[in-house]
Amino acid sequence: MVYKTLTKVSLVAGLAIGASSGAFAADEPKTMMGASDTMLANTCAGCHGTDGVSTGPAIPTIAGLSNDYFVEIMKGYAAGTIPSTIMGRMAQGYTEDEIKQLAKFYIAKPFVKAKQDFDPNLVKEGGKLHDKYCEKCHAEGGQSAEDDAGVMAGQWTPYLKYQLADFNAGHREAPKKMAKKLKDMMSKEGQAGIDALISFYASQQK
Repeated sequence: MVYKTLTKVSLVAGLAIGASSGAFAADEPKTMMGASDTMLANTCAGCHGTDGVSTGPAIPTIAGLSNDYFVEIMKGYAAGTIPSTIMGRMAQGYTEDEIKQLAKFYIAKPFVKAKQDFDPNLVKEGGKLHDKYCEKCHAEGGQSAEDDAGVMAGQWTPYLKYQLADFNAGHREAPKKMAKKLKDMMSKEGQAGIDALISFYASQQK
């Protein structure tokens, strides 16, 4: 979900905001504690933006991801297998049912690509590297959410850099296929390959 968050919105405060604003429908599914999907999502909006569209730069957009990917990432934060600043503590505050509720809410929202700077001279090479090393899991140029591997195209550049740095440093365990591809690319292209990939993903803004 998020790698570097800047502040924490408490569950109690979020629920109070949701209830007072009338931002949820009375017939929305609720957990045992009475929180609807929208009420729970209000606890994320302070960092991830309205409907999960982040204003960046180090906080990812979480709208439009696949259900399995969203749940997997949240569980990873809760278990401590994905490094974070405060997301680990926040994820531990949700029940399994609440995580599923959040996933249901956010997967129904559109992924909005970030408008950000990139190096146009690296885009073509980055596209070639994506096709060679990444397309099999991150389909459609990194735009597809159906591969359950996260949306890369249009995601915030600083967030992607943090994630790739963690994978390369071994701070976060990559899936076997990704680990092999990333190691292969780094051995041949080095940091220049990462920079080109990042520019390719950042260039996809429509």
